[in-house]
Amino acid sequence: MEKSRADASQRFSEIIELNVGGQVYVTRHSTLLTVPNSLLWTMFGQKKPAELTTDSKGRFFLDRDGFLFRYVLDYLRDQTLVLPDYFKEKASLLKEAEYFQLPELAKRLRPSVSKENSISEEVCPSDPEEAALAGTSLSSCGPRSPSLDTRKTGYITIGYRGSYTIGRDLQQDAKFRRVARITVCGKTSLAKEVFGETLNESRDPDRPPERYTSRYYLKYNFLEQAFDRLAEVGFHMVACSSTGTCAYASSDPNEDKIWTSYTEYVFCRD
Repeated sequence: MEKSRADASQRFSEIIELNVGGQVYVTRHSTLLTVPNSLLWTMFGQKKPAELTTDSKGRFFLDRDGFLFRYVLDYLRDQTLVLPDYFKEKASLLKEAEYFQLPELAKRLRPSVSKENSISEEVCPSDPEEAALAGTSLSSCGPRSPSLDTRKTGYITIGYRGSYTIGRDLQQDAKFRRVARITVCGKTSLAKEVFGETLNESRDPDRPPERYTSRYYLKYNFLEQAFDRLAEVGFHMVACSSTGTCAYASSDPNEDKIWTSYTEYVFCRD
């Protein structure tokens, strides 16, 4: 019996739980062995469970981009690559493909190069990061079609919740606002065009480009940075609204007042 238990501890179960950069994935052991000589094939096919790093709950841990790993896992399942429209992280996904030693996936993510070792007009990358990977610049790709040069019109709403405190006797200096998260509301394609890779789509992934969302937020916490970006691409503010509440943290007369607010800024590009 002891020997059988020892043997079992040296084998992987059929269902594998992974913790990739804080994101949890569940898949079959056979899926991870799909591509011979890949990193995952080596880890889960050539090593024993005790040799791999695990988190506090016993899940196998990989210190990589947890959101991009979903595309790696999808590729392992059926060897196809399906990306959302306006996908801005091909360069980052290429790095993940190379890290996991998936040459065919990496090949599909690289920009096509002509025999003269330059990017052809038909496959000119629309993203600066892709152009950098191909060893060229967007300006060297020739004139772009009018449809790409025409900027979309529309509205984007920027929202944030903030808080600050003021002493009851008003003698103390007010503590600076704390912006927990800057939200982005509007058409998916427009939000991605404006904010690119600084947009966090984890709460509403794979949203169709012509649909609207109110669940995106920015990866930084500076309102002025968002405003600068909107101004750079031709937006101007057309409306603003704010609400606020005040409360005491306790009955202690020396306790600070805590103010919380929610503010929305509406931007338009004609």
